[in-house]
Amino acid sequence: MKKFRAIALIGATALVATGCSAGGGGGEGSADGTGPISIWLSNNEQEVAWGTAVVEAWNAEHPDEQVKAQEIPAGSSSEEAITAAITAGTAPCLVYNVAPAAVSGWVKQGGLVDLSAIDGGADYITERGGDVDAYASDGSFYQLPWKSNPVMVMYNKALFEAAGIDPEDPQMNTYDSFLEGSRAIVDSGVQSAIWPAPTSEFYQPWFDFYPLYLAETDGTMLVEDGKATFDSDAGRTVSEFWKTFYDEKLSPNEASTDDAMSAGTTAMQLAGPWAIPSYADTVDVGFMPVPTSDGRDNPTTFADSKSVSMFTACENQGTAWEFLKFSTSEESDGQLLEATGQMPMRTGLTDAYGDYFAANPNYVAFAEQAEKTADVPSIPNSVEAWQAFRDEYSSAVIFDKESIDDFLGNAATKIDELVAE
Repeated sequence: MKKFRAIALIGATALVATGCSAGGGGGEGSADGTGPISIWLSNNEQEVAWGTAVVEAWNAEHPDEQVKAQEIPAGSSSEEAITAAITAGTAPCLVYNVAPAAVSGWVKQGGLVDLSAIDGGADYITERGGDVDAYASDGSFYQLPWKSNPVMVMYNKALFEAAGIDPEDPQMNTYDSFLEGSRAIVDSGVQSAIWPAPTSEFYQPWFDFYPLYLAETDGTMLVEDGKATFDSDAGRTVSEFWKTFYDEKLSPNEASTDDAMSAGTTAMQLAGPWAIPSYADTVDVGFMPVPTSDGRDNPTTFADSKSVSMFTACENQGTAWEFLKFSTSEESDGQLLEATGQMPMRTGLTDAYGDYFAANPNYVAFAEQAEKTADVPSIPNSVEAWQAFRDEYSSAVIFDKESIDDFLGNAATKIDELVAE
């Protein structure tokens, strides 16, 4: 579980690329400015290797626009660091690995560049990514959708087999069959069937409630048209499903003290393709779509996408934009896929990288799932809205301190108020 929480935190908090100047946060940079910039990369080993290679390739061809790369400094969350930098007027140029949920807050601060206002900006974003309107804020792109980690059910094949479940065809696509299999797993002696993190961070719903809610509703986001959608029959069905796991002790309501998948104390987790290399040496894992109440084919799931954004304090925005395009080109995206197994958010994915998927069949399911995903809504006070949801969900579903109806109603009311601000 430690590995899962660390990856989730990386995913939920933005990873920064800073400009060499210490320009203010209020848009002092020039859209045409060129010169050296510095970038911060995720501390994910594979992404560091990818970023280092891309920077070296760029620098070899741009002696007057050198890019300097480093890992994000340890000690505080990147989201806090970015927000503080905007406030102080020392915000960076580019942000890699931005969780879309963080974008609205930075737009509100005036800290992000409208990429749609750059000549050819909107065209580049839509031509690369296809239908990406959900990532726009008030009709403008303050982020370039970069990569996704479609969430599926990862499972330990050996523990499935020991519980009498066929690891090559688990047949656990309905809520009833998923529960039946989960009970068999725990009866076989495994501590938990599936172990979502029971902690309170705002992003935790992305790895329990939200993927199943998207599947149950064929892609209805948490908020649409300014109103919460989950105080509904579908929201109630998903919540009751998860509550059964805690009621029957199929999922613990305390955090694991180690990596539960590697330790063999859980048989399943919700995860994206990043998990394949992460567990390659410790667990023989399989993947299946998230379940739905009726076991429908090809369910929608959470994209767990990450974006790239540009900050208004960036002096050399011309260089930053050109480097952003260079680092999200078809060639660079192919290198990202090779290095990390994460899915570039571009059209024609399997056609563009057919050789890769032929050589790496474990990733084909994720490439196919990437065609059926939805993301977090682009709304005001997004982080606060997700936190309000998590607090109420935890109280009702994980810790049984309030009813599911109260949770759904209270959370919907709070979120509607936050979105209306």
